[in-house]
Amino acid sequence: MKLGTADLIASADEIVGKPVLTLGGGSTSSGNGPSNRGGGGGDGPRPSSDDLAENETPDPTNKFRILTWFLLLIVLMTFGGLIGAYVVIATNNVAEWAPFTLPIQVWVSTALILASSGTYYIAEKAIKANIQERGKRFLLATTVLGGVFIASQLLAWVALSNRGLYMQGNPYVGFFYLLTAVHAVHVLGGITALSAILLRSWYPTSNEVAIRRRIGLAQVVGWYWHFMGLLWIVLFVLLGFWK
Repeated sequence: MKLGTADLIASADEIVGKPVLTLGGGSTSSGNGPSNRGGGGGDGPRPSSDDLAENETPDPTNKFRILTWFLLLIVLMTFGGLIGAYVVIATNNVAEWAPFTLPIQVWVSTALILASSGTYYIAEKAIKANIQERGKRFLLATTVLGGVFIASQLLAWVALSNRGLYMQGNPYVGFFYLLTAVHAVHVLGGITALSAILLRSWYPTSNEVAIRRRIGLAQVVGWYWHFMGLLWIVLFVLLGFWK
């Protein structure tokens, strides 16, 4: 009887010493050591969705860049057609083609739009350098110069009407009114965009997203504004020296 009891106790000790299988595929032991419940984990912490969203934040001015390029393409096609028609009629030597000396207001307009391109260049550099007060001042100067440019165009049309020069009967006069008027409308659109940027830049900010947005908008409006200045130079040379 004593021998049988000893055998039973030994068998029980062997069972207790062995690991017990679990349903999850891991093993536990009766010892005091730590248990491995999680299995084979990852090598490190996974990035959170907020980190991914921050790294993948799109440029807020991409849509404005696309829209500006599309608009510039339309403007280029429009004036390309008008200038092409002007050149064809000017070279045909038709009897009704009677050029005139450009009024002084046209020369003033040329100086104004060149000056506005210079002030905008300074404003854009200040905005990129985050010198917000300087950028605001030169944006305001550019907007004022653009408004004075439109006023000078109106004075040029008044001067021509006082000379008795109207669109009827003289193709050169008709092209002068048409080309300068279409250009003035596009400059008015640029002044509207300048006013929008000026309002956004009126108060200083330290917000990085707002600063990036200002820089992007200043860039795309600069493309448009400088294009209007270049286009005016082409019209000035065409109307003043290709007659």
